[in-house]
Amino acid sequence: MSATPLASVLFVCVHNAGRSQMAAGFLSQLAGDRIEVRSAGSIPGEQVNPAAVEAMLEVGVDIAAQKPKILTTEAVQASDHVITMGCGDACPVFPGKKYLDWALEDPAGKGVESVRPIRDEIKARIEVLVSEIDATQGPGA
Repeated sequence: MSATPLASVLFVCVHNAGRSQMAAGFLSQLAGDRIEVRSAGSIPGEQVNPAAVEAMLEVGVDIAAQKPKILTTEAVQASDHVITMGCGDACPVFPGKKYLDWALEDPAGKGVESVRPIRDEIKARIEVLVSEIDATQGPGA
């Protein structure tokens, strides 16, 4: 395995407490060190959403130790793919980056029962993203 990741991905949502943390957790689990993973928020929360932590633990991904981080220009510049999840115009745009906006329900204030479908939608999107990155930037691409 090469020491250089195939790509780097930044997940951005408002509070960096739910959607972006779940996405980062899934990508880290599914891609390992092949893809560099970052997450941030335009207005970071105090902690990761406990319902998101619980929902992720149910599928074997532990995001409990994660902390919401502020979105920085440097994080965007250092990433090949920037995936926004409701951060609106707060995300800086730079040429040469691939931007995707995933319209996902915000899990803030919801119980784990309501977070599970959001988690499952994120996992499905992450699986597609990993396949696309492997196909376009993997060995032999």
